[in-house]
Amino acid sequence: MTAGGVARPITSVVIVGGGTAGWMTAATLSRLAAAGVSVTLVESDEIGTVGVGEATVPPLHDFNGLLGIDEDEFVRATQATFKLGIEFVNWGREGDRYIHPFGIHGRDTQGVKFHQIWLRQSRLNGSDGEVGPLSDYCLPTVAARLNRFSRPSANPAAVLSSMAYAFHFDAGLYARFLRGYAEDRGVKRVEGKIATVEQHSETGFITAVVLGDGRRVEGELFVDCSGFRSLLLGEALGVGYRSWLHWLPCDRAIAIPCESVEPLTPYTRATAGKAGWRWRIPLQHRIGNGHVYSSAHCGDEDALHDLLGGLDGAPAAEPRYLRFTPGRRERLWEKNCIAIGLSGGFIEPLESTSIHLIQSGIFRLMALFPDTGFGEVERDEYNRWLTREYDQVRDFIILHYHATERSDSSFWDYCRTMPVPESLTERIELWRGKARNFKAHGDLFGEDSWIAVLLGQNIVPRGYDPLAESLPIPETGRFLHHLRDVIGKTAAAMPTHEAFIAQHCAARPPGAA
Repeated sequence: MTAGGVARPITSVVIVGGGTAGWMTAATLSRLAAAGVSVTLVESDEIGTVGVGEATVPPLHDFNGLLGIDEDEFVRATQATFKLGIEFVNWGREGDRYIHPFGIHGRDTQGVKFHQIWLRQSRLNGSDGEVGPLSDYCLPTVAARLNRFSRPSANPAAVLSSMAYAFHFDAGLYARFLRGYAEDRGVKRVEGKIATVEQHSETGFITAVVLGDGRRVEGELFVDCSGFRSLLLGEALGVGYRSWLHWLPCDRAIAIPCESVEPLTPYTRATAGKAGWRWRIPLQHRIGNGHVYSSAHCGDEDALHDLLGGLDGAPAAEPRYLRFTPGRRERLWEKNCIAIGLSGGFIEPLESTSIHLIQSGIFRLMALFPDTGFGEVERDEYNRWLTREYDQVRDFIILHYHATERSDSSFWDYCRTMPVPESLTERIELWRGKARNFKAHGDLFGEDSWIAVLLGQNIVPRGYDPLAESLPIPETGRFLHHLRDVIGKTAAAMPTHEAFIAQHCAARPPGAA
């Protein structure tokens, strides 16, 4: 409890830091402002935001839906495009290429997982075994290959109902969009750089932040969205940082936009290099590019050279350099402070999880919103949930680096041979046996995501579920051929990604009404 006495409802919330994390938090907490709670966001125009997280995962629909945001309006305002998944190039072996899609592979039959049915059938001789790759049975993957897009059907019996997607957008424009939303609903923005943090002499709770000009911003609950610095949770409250650099060796990034080229692809691309990987994220007005690399295996000059050599268009700005240590804080909620975004942790950009972890922290805060008593039960549950989610995402990212046959550089030799968390080892071994794969409680990435990456990076199971043997071979073969054909025709009938945007949600030219 802040200063003794009886617990009462929170009346003032202070968010430290803007950017995507700060304004996502402010937009969500704006409903409290309508109920008489003071919500203040403190940020300085002098302090830049990281703002390179331009790719998302499908749960962002839940966030925008919670706020009542119209999707077409959001896409126009943020110069967004649609994302059906991520194409991985050169990860398992040089020359390999696969897509980790949003969506499912096929449909389970008689209690047997579809990938088990496909595995059994693909190992048969003759025409019964000519079933094609598993990716042919995922509508988002097939559509991505064709540069096609359509929103899903509401009819659960239709193949189009299996369409799933996320977004690519300009993170700066998204923060601006949410700022307008939040301020329209009563959130107060204070411009200024924080000089000191005041804490209660007995409890250690944060009582105010003091700006460089002496202004004090008091609050009862503080949300730290200050980025890598972690001004409140890390610096003021001293919560330690758990580094995962030994599992995720990339600790540098360079970001640079370039001019757009055709076609407008509905997916992110992650291309592995000698000491890391390069991202390519297509927006309506430009392409976002970056190089994530290990400083122990590559210098900044070489990293920039590789990045510039892979651009599809002319550079549209100067490169931005970032330094980070992958990992998370030991706790995300300490005393009366909750860290959301980079102040709480950063894994790395590979699977576009940063914005989702912001969203997850916000949703969990709303579900466990405290009073001035700041009960330990709520705090501990928040920390348990968020740290588990970080750890689960961590394992999925490590899989991409570790499941490789590449031996062309010291970087890949390290990744291929490094010990990995026991939780990941167990999951890989379960897959290697009979292709067993189960979604863990609260895991962002479901079974189909794990299957796509495991197969895409050449971890082929020795066997399959014995229950698959109960399905008749000829009928199963016909079922697979029919499903593959329907998925292919459904994808081919969609408009191109660019045509869909032009029809529904193209950004308006500057100055247009």
